[in-house]
Amino acid sequence: MEKAEGAFLTISELAGELGLPQHILRYWETRFPQLRPLQRAGNRRYYRPADVDLVRRINQLLNVEGFTVRGAQKALADGDGQPPPKPQPNQPGTDLLRRLESIRITLARALGE
Repeated sequence: MEKAEGAFLTISELAGELGLPQHILRYWETRFPQLRPLQRAGNRRYYRPADVDLVRRINQLLNVEGFTVRGAQKALADGDGQPPPKPQPNQPGTDLLRRLESIRITLARALGE
């Protein structure tokens, strides 16, 4: 039986979803102060949807993008570790970028590069 969207996950469910041992999630709790799952009787952990999103992002930073723990801590502190958004076609600045690229190409041709 699958849980409803937004339901709390246990440490075993979240670890299983990410393919990580449970002790890694417990370790991350000691290194990332933002990660604070609910703890009930017997220290059983329940990860809220925001906790799950944070754990997924930490996993992305550490195990996919190759950050160190310290680097991931800094990335999260500096802006949730999200890459800067790419300009969309109708965003301010996009026309300027196109014009600058055109000027760069024109100059490179003029200089024979």
